[in-house]
Amino acid sequence: MYIVYSLLLACALLVSLPWWLFQLVRLGKYRAGLAERLGFVPPRLRAQIKSGSIWIHAVSVGEVLAVSRLITELQAANPHTPVFVSTTTATGQKLARERFGDSQVFYAPLDFGFAVRAYLHVLKPTLLVLAETEFWPNLLRRSREGGAALAIVNARVSDRSFPRYSRFRWFFARVLAGVDLFLAQTKDDAARLRAIGAPAERVEVSGNLKFDVRDSAGSPLQESLRQAIGKGSRVIVCGSTSEGEEQMLLAAFAQILKAYPSAVMVLAPRHPERFDAVARLVSESGLPLLRRSTWSQPTQPGPALAPVGGSVFLLDSIGELASVYALADVAFVGGSLLPGTGGHNILEPAQHGVPILVGPNTFNFREIVKIFEHGSALAVVSESNLAQQLNRLLADPAARQKMGARARELFVENSGATARTLHALESLLRRRALKV
Repeated sequence: MYIVYSLLLACALLVSLPWWLFQLVRLGKYRAGLAERLGFVPPRLRAQIKSGSIWIHAVSVGEVLAVSRLITELQAANPHTPVFVSTTTATGQKLARERFGDSQVFYAPLDFGFAVRAYLHVLKPTLLVLAETEFWPNLLRRSREGGAALAIVNARVSDRSFPRYSRFRWFFARVLAGVDLFLAQTKDDAARLRAIGAPAERVEVSGNLKFDVRDSAGSPLQESLRQAIGKGSRVIVCGSTSEGEEQMLLAAFAQILKAYPSAVMVLAPRHPERFDAVARLVSESGLPLLRRSTWSQPTQPGPALAPVGGSVFLLDSIGELASVYALADVAFVGGSLLPGTGGHNILEPAQHGVPILVGPNTFNFREIVKIFEHGSALAVVSESNLAQQLNRLLADPAARQKMGARARELFVENSGATARTLHALESLLRRRALKV
């Protein structure tokens, strides 16, 4: 089965090679870490291994944020065991390196036996932890054969992926049979894991690690923007927006400016490669544009105090959105107005007690959105009523305060997944040590 899987994976790579080459050569994507992805282990990792390690894989920014506190606590609980973090995306890599240092972070190898074996030979992991739904057959199999305990944490099976996993249950049941522990976000996710072949006795519900993410108290950008936004100005933060949504948001903001001329929209596209395109879109709309990348250049006199009222502030940076949500009177979380994307993390504004708007397409965060919608801490909007809902909240401070306070309460009430996950992983490590 694994031979067939590897052959199919190789064929898929060969068929799609022209697309990958275009992304690599023309757009520069995936160039970073290419050698690491192909199994060339960087020397910075080799120098730290004595007898074993803990390897945690988090695909991108969202997963890195979710497991950050868990990683810190695992390091504290296992001070003599190096903890390494791999990511798939460049943005995830950047954030992970900022949080854990270059020496502990690397790009995950492609799921070919030769690439996976190279890392296992060097890292000698006693524990491999995969975040969410990273069911890589060769990585799981080779790690198990090497003696590592295997855990999938913050596990979720989305509405979109569940039919696909179910269709190939005969395959995934064998892949998942070697995993020692599944820690699901919700009861529904646990049921879906069992349905696609995870051994029932190894599946537990630990909650969502993202409820334990805490933004640091302030950031340089947050404080600079706080000073630059005039008193009484309304602030709308639109985070993780996808292609097609910005036009709707800009049209709504143009209407908002008629009632609140000093209002500010902070616009943060999900994907960095779209920053320039969104900047052009804002300029073409006729709305004043400020870009974070140039607004804070130290060569400009007093850039942090430049006024931002009545403009669109394009947040063309990585890792700053969570702190900027603290400035919002209202937050819109993107990837949700148009079909297909499935929404993004609403917990970043919730932790700051900000009222939240989302579109109707939030299947990636169905359980979290359900909690907040039923708790009157979130409103679902459409393109047709987006401006109306924004105006309603901006005009009603009491409604904003009530909705935001409820969001903060629900955020705190649902925390605790990190402690439960850490306890389960420590128990798994102890059981493994007894077997050895």
